[in-house]
Amino acid sequence: MMDAISEQRLAEVHRKLANLIRMVAHQLQLENTVIRVTQGLRTWEEQDALYAKGRTAPGPVVTNCPGGYSWHNFGMAVDLAPFDAESQPDWNIEHPAWGRMVSIATGLGMVSGSQWKTFKDWPHFQLTGVFPVNPDDHVRDLFKSGGIPAIWNQAFQPDQTA
Repeated sequence: MMDAISEQRLAEVHRKLANLIRMVAHQLQLENTVIRVTQGLRTWEEQDALYAKGRTAPGPVVTNCPGGYSWHNFGMAVDLAPFDAESQPDWNIEHPAWGRMVSIATGLGMVSGSQWKTFKDWPHFQLTGVFPVNPDDHVRDLFKSGGIPAIWNQAFQPDQTA
């Protein structure tokens, strides 16, 4: 069972992704691990602000994707973190919960940012349907002409939508 914060964030992403994340959370809960959706849908402006970190804004680099180049911008990606006994995110990727989270999610067909070659993004999980691993010009044009519903309508065939 996801907490209220996670459910609020899942309400803004594609329902198939949201349902798969709930399955990951349920399996981990059976293993005494609690997770939270720490990020879900982001505007292009929010993405640009994250992209600026470590470049033109203070802080470490947290993403290689400017606005329109992350599946977060289209409601097709979330960031997850396991929580410790004090209900705080455990960002230590050596903790076994991270590996289990990746294993369960990829077993359900999601892409894990932990598997990327150039910028390992352990909290990131995405489900893009027929689209490529990274949003391309077609996705951005589709978004500009029809918004998120246009992306979602094309991502999955109706019989595949959970």
